[in-house]
Amino acid sequence: MTAFSATVLDLDPAAACSQIESAIRRHVLERLHRRGVVVGLSGGVDSSVVATLCARALGQDRVFALFMPEEESAPESLELGTLVASDLGIASTREDITPVLKAVGCYRRRDDAIRMVIPEFAEAWKSKLVISGSGRFSFFKIVAESPEGVQKSARLTLPAYLGIVSANNFKQRTRKMFEYYHADRLNYAVAGTPNRLEYDQGFFVKGGDGSADLKPIAHLYKRQVYQVAQWLGVPEKIRMRPPTTDTYSITQSQEEFYFRFSYQTMDLCLYGKDHGIPAAEVALAVGLSRDEVELIYSEIDAKRHAARYLHQSPLLVENEEDRANS
Repeated sequence: MTAFSATVLDLDPAAACSQIESAIRRHVLERLHRRGVVVGLSGGVDSSVVATLCARALGQDRVFALFMPEEESAPESLELGTLVASDLGIASTREDITPVLKAVGCYRRRDDAIRMVIPEFAEAWKSKLVISGSGRFSFFKIVAESPEGVQKSARLTLPAYLGIVSANNFKQRTRKMFEYYHADRLNYAVAGTPNRLEYDQGFFVKGGDGSADLKPIAHLYKRQVYQVAQWLGVPEKIRMRPPTTDTYSITQSQEEFYFRFSYQTMDLCLYGKDHGIPAAEVALAVGLSRDEVELIYSEIDAKRHAARYLHQSPLLVENEEDRANS
């Protein structure tokens, strides 16, 4: 019997791309009746793969890329997104979302929430959210950095946490607003970019990056996205870039903010849970203890429960009684 390992996620990238490209053509042209797609290019591997697959499926003249930086974005995000669009030969434009975010009070509302726990936090400071604690007793804290480079952290109260997250969600929702503006203008569809781990575990904002007309790689584990990216020839600089939220002014990894473990670990745990692999067997493959994997299994269930709201369509009054009795 072969031991459980990361090889369970290996795929045939040529076959996988062929399948996805066929689905893109079918969804965009036949089901949605749109002329092409709009893709928000973040400089990350997921959006780069989606843009490349769409260009291969529909032709480079039917893909429109958007770069949507704001004042707290990492400079390399725009640089790498521009590199992908140039390599693919697709049309693109830049929409700086900073003026919109300032107009709706994104930064001000967030900073007010941070001051609930760090009163001295000021406009020139930087910050990020991180998960802290261990096991079942994890919690969120804010890490703040003064202009002099001095860092301070504090455990967040629930009002402070909700205030920070809800204010920062303006960023994802503003970007999606611009994507749909250009999609409407061009009679295009909006292509979402989540991978399987993000889609399954609710790592997206409702009405923001969770909104799309099609999500071509939502069935691919992150490891598989990298396999496809290499086969497609996505620039190495992008494939080597560590996954980041690119939402907070201090660089923040996805595991710091949401998953607590690397995508390599989470991919295998998600696969193991869905395929009934015992926690002890998965533990050997990811270098954790059985108890740690069992904890991850329980967190997967908890995040799935929370993600039901994020995936849910609007509730209607019509036929409500029939659904309740079904």
